[in-house]
Amino acid sequence: MRASYVLRQLVRGHRAAIGRALRQVSVGLDRRVHVIYPMHRNPNVWGPVHAALAGVPGITLLPPVDYRALVYLMARAALILTDSGGIQEEAPSLHAPVLVLRETTERPEAVSAGAARLVGTDPVHIVAAVHELLNDPVGYARMASAANPYGDGHAAERIAAALRAVSSSDRALG
Repeated sequence: MRASYVLRQLVRGHRAAIGRALRQVSVGLDRRVHVIYPMHRNPNVWGPVHAALAGVPGITLLPPVDYRALVYLMARAALILTDSGGIQEEAPSLHAPVLVLRETTERPEAVSAGAARLVGTDPVHIVAAVHELLNDPVGYARMASAANPYGDGHAAERIAAALRAVSSSDRALG
């Protein structure tokens, strides 16, 4: 398994329920896993989450991170808890299992491919899914190695090659 932290990245609501789940995950894993939570500076997010989770052992609250730092964290996380569609798309390329904290997703391809699992917002389900995934090496490996249904990361290389081929053939004709 990768680094011993869980990255939590949320863009929507359900903060109170998910905050309870994070606290339970942190306590229930006996500090084997640390939760890293980059948060939006919106006072409606920052205030309640900070009040509920600041100082909880095993949870680090961060100010918002830039894209480069977020990718760094995702690439090294043991798993990712998110409701972000963009994270659901990117995490499979980084071989990071994703637990989707929503009741439905607009990215069902990641779930179908086995790279993500829809667990909802109920703290009991979130905690159970985290424990199950972190204690099942075979299931974890299956999710971490699932093919990214959104591409293999080499589209730009293929486009550049196609453009070179077209350019070469245009020169040969002209």
